[in-house]
Amino acid sequence: MTESAQSPAPARVLSTFDAACIVIGAIVGVGIFFSPGQVAALVESPTLALAAWSVGGALALCGALAFAELGRRYTASGAQYQALRDAWGPLPGFVFVFCNATAIQAGAIGIIAIICANNLGAALGYTGAHELSSTAKLITASALILSLTLANVLGVKFGSTIQGFSVVSKILALAAVVAIAAWAKSSGKFDTPVTAPPPNAMFGPLGVMAALVPAFFAYGGWQHALWIAGEIKDPERTLPRAIIGGVIVVVIVYVGANWAYLTMLGHETTATSKSIAADAVARVFPGWGARAVAAAVTISAFGVLNAQLLSGPRLIYGMARDGRFFSPFAKLGQSGTPIAAILLLGLSGLGLLLIAGFDRVDKLTTGVVFIDGIFFALTAGALLKPGFIPKGHALLPLARLAAGVFVLGELALLTGAMMNKNTYSAAWIGIVWIALASVLYMVKFRAPARQS
Repeated sequence: MTESAQSPAPARVLSTFDAACIVIGAIVGVGIFFSPGQVAALVESPTLALAAWSVGGALALCGALAFAELGRRYTASGAQYQALRDAWGPLPGFVFVFCNATAIQAGAIGIIAIICANNLGAALGYTGAHELSSTAKLITASALILSLTLANVLGVKFGSTIQGFSVVSKILALAAVVAIAAWAKSSGKFDTPVTAPPPNAMFGPLGVMAALVPAFFAYGGWQHALWIAGEIKDPERTLPRAIIGGVIVVVIVYVGANWAYLTMLGHETTATSKSIAADAVARVFPGWGARAVAAAVTISAFGVLNAQLLSGPRLIYGMARDGRFFSPFAKLGQSGTPIAAILLLGLSGLGLLLIAGFDRVDKLTTGVVFIDGIFFALTAGALLKPGFIPKGHALLPLARLAAGVFVLGELALLTGAMMNKNTYSAAWIGIVWIALASVLYMVKFRAPARQS
C-alpha cells in the first residue's frame, strides 16, 4: 500500500515508545478511576470481577493482534480507513471516518475536557462550597481544547511529547494505587471487607459475560496507532510492537487497579462507589488521598484529550489524500501537520461542548460509539476475507485466528449492548449519523478516487 503522490507525505519521526504511548494513552482514560463498579455490580465475587477484566483483556489482545497484522501492510496516515476501503469498499471507509470525526471524537473531546476541568478544580482544592462555577469550568475546558489543538498544530513531536508525559504519569498513578493496597494489606492496616454480593449480581458465568460489556469497552483505543501510521518510523515493525505491547501494559494495569479497588473497598462498596479510586485511596490516606486521585484523573484526562487531537486528524487527512474528502484537508502545514484536519476536530469538539452541553454530547457519543463497534469488527474481519491478504509471514495464521475470536466477541458484545434499552435507544443516533454520512458520500465523493 503506497502513499499518494498527490501531496508530500508527513515525516516519519515517531519511535516505538511514542507509538506505544499513543496506544496506552488512548485506552487508559478516566474510566478506570470510576467505572469498575459497573463490572463489580454484575458478578457474584471479586474473583469473577477480575476474571471479567482478564477475559476482556484477552479479547482486546486478540483485536490488537489483528490490527497489528494490518499495521504491517498499511503504513500511511489513516491506515484503518485504507484497510476498510480495500476490504469492504470506499463507502464503509468514508462512513467510519465521518462518524469518527464529527461525533465520536468530537463528542469525546468535549466530555473529556469537562472531566479534566472538574478534576483540576478538585485537585486544587475547589470543592464543596468553594467548587468552581459552571462558567469557570466551561472556560477551563475550552482553554484545554484550544491549547492542545495549538500544540498539535505546531508539530507531531509536540503532541507526542505531551502524550509521553501523560502516559508515564497515569501509569505511575495507577501503580501507586496498587502499591498502596498491597502495602496496607500486608502491613495489617486493614483486612479486605467481607460483604455480600451486589443485589443485581448475575449467576457465575452469566455475570462474567454481562460484565464483559463494560470491561471490554474500557479497553478500546489501540486503533489510534494505525491512524498515525504515516508518521511512525519503520512502521512495519514498530506498529505491531506498539499495538501489542501497549495493550499488554494496559491489561496488567487494569487488572492490578481492580484488584486494588476490591482489596481496599470490598466487593459491595466497589460496586456502588461513584468515585472508586478516590474512595479507595482515602481509606488509607483520608487527608490528601482524594485530591491526589483528582490530580491523577486530571493528568489522565489531559492525555486522552491530547490523543484525540494527535491521532484523530490523521484519519481525516488520510481520506482526503485519497480524494474522498475536501481537498484542503489533504494538505500539510509548514510544521508537517494536517492543520485543517486538526482544526476541524478541535473546533468540532469545542462547538459541541459550547452548544450541546455535557448531557447531550454524552448521548450523541453513546450512540455513535455503539456504531464504532461495528467498524472494529469490520476492520479485524478484513483479515478473514478470502484473498484480502494473499501472502504473509509466519504470524498471519495466528492473526487471522485472533481476528476471528475478536469479531465473534465484538458481535456478542454488540448484541449484549442492544439488550440494554438505554444503549438501544442511543444507537439510533448512530444510525442517523451513518445515513447522513452515506448521503454525503453519494452526493459528493462517490467518484473514483486516487489510491493511497
